[in-house]
Parts: sequence; structure tokens; C-alpha cells
Amino acid sequence: MQFNPILLSGLIVAAAEAVSANAEAVTALDQAIGDGDHVVNLQRGLQALVEQREALAQLPWSEAWQKIGMVLMSTVGGASGSLFGTLFVSMGKSAKDKPLDLQGFADVFAQGVASVKLRGRTEAGEKTMVDVLQPVAEYLQVAAAQSQALPTVLLEVDRVAVAGMASTRDMVATKGRASFMAERTVGHIDAGAKTSQLMISAIANLLAKQSAPPS
Repeated sequence: MQFNPILLSGLIVAAAEAVSANAEAVTALDQAIGDGDHVVNLQRGLQALVEQREALAQLPWSEAWQKIGMVLMSTVGGASGSLFGTLFVSMGKSAKDKPLDLQGFADVFAQGVASVKLRGRTEAGEKTMVDVLQPVAEYLQVAAAQSQALPTVLLEVDRVAVAGMASTRDMVATKGRASFMAERTVGHIDAGAKTSQLMISAIANLLAKQSAPPS
């Protein structure tokens, strides 16, 4: 499994379209326990990436990820911009001079998630995007160690992301505005976890389609 920078343009569009298609539903999630502006802010950053996608696709992965992170930090704003931005900037720094086969990507993504946790001062189980990112990172390490086939990896990444997102429904929020509602957040899916899942699933599904043998 090798990661081709030319794929990046399509992956950016897929992530943006997934969030856009679910914007109303995610806004409802955010309004229930948050500020209600998560999707609007995130879409602003994704639109900026869509506009720059062709230039980004010409960069090596490490440079592209760092640039993506900086764009998200400057356009999304707030906690989401900082956290998503940190994920990509950290991935970019970690990817320098590394072969991006499955093991390499698993290591790079794990470093990105670790940086998000450090920046957000959060762990899995606190009803945040980390409840999607960490299980995916952990699965990728297992998949790489077992040399799993790409179709299996992509299918399982989608499943793990969906399960992580769904798990936030039964959690008590301890971070951000939602933390003020404490026990009343139980029964609601975290909006940041949902958008993280949507983007990861969209990317995994697109990669699965592009890697499938011609019929």
C-alpha cells in the first residue's frame, strides 16, 4: 500500500461533500449540546481546502498535510480548527523522510492523534473527536502488524470510525461547552466525533473504490 499525493485532490472533495451532505443533521447534534456552529466553521475550512486542492496535490505528503493543517487552523477557528489543524500539522512533521506504506501511515496517523490529545488535553471516553480518531489509529497499527489487505483495512477503518462515533452517545461530555451540561449530554452524539467519522468514512470509501480491480 503506497500513498500517492495525486489522490489528495479527490480525498479533499470527498471529505467536504460528506460533511456538506450531512450538515443539517450534524448542526442539530451540535445545537443539542454545543454552540451549533461546528459545521459552519468546519465547512469554511473544507471549502478553503477544496479551492487549494490542485496545488496541495502537487506537494509531497508531508508538506501537503502540514499545509492542510495550517489552512484549517486559519480558517476554521475555535477548538475544532486548532484540533483538526494539529492533527495534520503533526502528521506532516512525522511523515518527513518516511516511506508511507501501511505501517508508515499508521505511525504517522498515531502521532497526529497523540498531538490532538495533547493539544485538547483529552483522552478517549470524554465525548470528543478523539473517540473516533484513537480507535482508528489503534486499528491501523494492528492492520499494519498483520499485513492486512487494503480492501480489508479500508472496510474496517469505516466500521471502526462509525463505532467510535456511535459510542459517544452514551458518554458524559467533559470538554468544551457541552461539559456544562454534564449528565444531560448522555443520549447525544458528539458533533466533532460525527464529522470526524464522516470524513474518515468518505476517504476510506473513495480509496476502496479506486483500489478495486476493474470489473
